[in-house]
Amino acid sequence: MENFSGYLQTDGYKGYNALNKQSQITSLICWAHVRRNFDEALKNDASTAGTALALIQQLYAIERIAKEKQLDPEQRKQLRLDESLPVYNLLGKFIGKNLKQSLPKSTIHKALSYAFERWDQLGNYLYDGILEIDNNQVENAIRPVAIGRKNWLFAATHESAQRLAMMYTFMSDCKKHNVNPELWLKYALDNINDTSIQKLDQLLPENFTPSLLD
Repeated sequence: MENFSGYLQTDGYKGYNALNKQSQITSLICWAHVRRNFDEALKNDASTAGTALALIQQLYAIERIAKEKQLDPEQRKQLRLDESLPVYNLLGKFIGKNLKQSLPKSTIHKALSYAFERWDQLGNYLYDGILEIDNNQVENAIRPVAIGRKNWLFAATHESAQRLAMMYTFMSDCKKHNVNPELWLKYALDNINDTSIQKLDQLLPENFTPSLLD
């Protein structure tokens, strides 16, 4: 990250604070995490959490409109400034007011303070139409890794762990390139002995098509 400059979208983990303070990095906080905190606080304070969630839903509704209309980045930015910014400002005032009235150890206080402490970073997505309101797309992509992490601890040996990592990589590559992993694996195993080391890359999932089986 030493030479990186640009946008960095994350959750609110404090370990990112050092990066967020660098002048060449514009930090963005994922709104999905804010929404999740208020959802968890509904049982604690349904009125406050419900109002916050309703306003957040308005922000997401505007994003859906932008996608449905297939707006380009400049048009999406303008829509956000016209429609989202007033909602963002209203929610900010609501959070600031209710934070002072919430009990410090309550879940609603946690939700309010999480958003309040990251408020400017939560608003940065409004000013560039190439940005997204959250990083759900990335989280969905890495979710299988998080779910399977405990299972992958038990590989018995270092060598078997390396083989597992290799196979998981191949399977992920199949998914990335929309390749049937069973067909690809059969093709790769059937042809690997007759393929020179210099041409092994031709057997990778990215170079596979079902027509090769004919």
